[in-house]
Amino acid sequence: MSAGTYTPRPGAAPLPRMIAAQTALETRMLLRNGEQLLLTVIIPTLLLVPFSAVDIVDTGSGASVDFLAPGILALAVMSTAFTGQAIATGFERRYGVLKRLGASPLPRWALMTAKTLSVLVTEVLQIVLLTAIALALGWSPQGNPLAVLLLLVLGTAAFSGLGLLMAGTLKAEATLAAANLVFLLLLVGGGVIVPLDKFPDAVQSVLGLLPISALSEGLRDVLQHGAAMPWAEAGILAVWAVLGLGAAAKFFRWE
Repeated sequence: MSAGTYTPRPGAAPLPRMIAAQTALETRMLLRNGEQLLLTVIIPTLLLVPFSAVDIVDTGSGASVDFLAPGILALAVMSTAFTGQAIATGFERRYGVLKRLGASPLPRWALMTAKTLSVLVTEVLQIVLLTAIALALGWSPQGNPLAVLLLLVLGTAAFSGLGLLMAGTLKAEATLAAANLVFLLLLVGGGVIVPLDKFPDAVQSVLGLLPISALSEGLRDVLQHGAAMPWAEAGILAVWAVLGLGAAAKFFRWE
């Protein structure tokens, strides 16, 4: 044993290790939060099972689950990347957590990277669970998995940007109220469980431009109808992602 075995080595850990540790922490915090579990697991499951088993909404020809499953997957992405992240980040900002983390050796961009990675980890768990439930209900997905992956990534980027923008500009209580209200409105009017063609023609054109509509319809085109790549929906999501992330980077306040 050399004399320097127990010599302190002050200094920051390597950046990848810091990001990995913060990602693990953010993921545990997401999964331990009861409200997060309600948004990310319980509500999507409660919507998927009864609406697939009983013809509550006219979803057109074919099995109801074939229409509902892609929309529920889109809802899961929104619940985690937008609603859950906005609320959690908003209260972290209020309590000074972000300010203190911003003064740590972890760069601010790395903190946001860790938050994004924790969202992706949570979404993977959501998608695996909801896919298993949908398959048990008789879902028969088709289409290109790479197209599905691209849509999910674009949807995550779009909703993450909007969630961080809300959390970084509004007070925590306002973020809580607004994020939940937007979640409910988009659940009803975003093509998740009610087809967009059930709305008036003038309203359809507006609703189709929403990120939740683009994601649910894009996933439905691939998984239900076997489309190669719904470029129109992907383009809408890409625009929302650029606008949301750009606005969040510009206007986000750490205090």
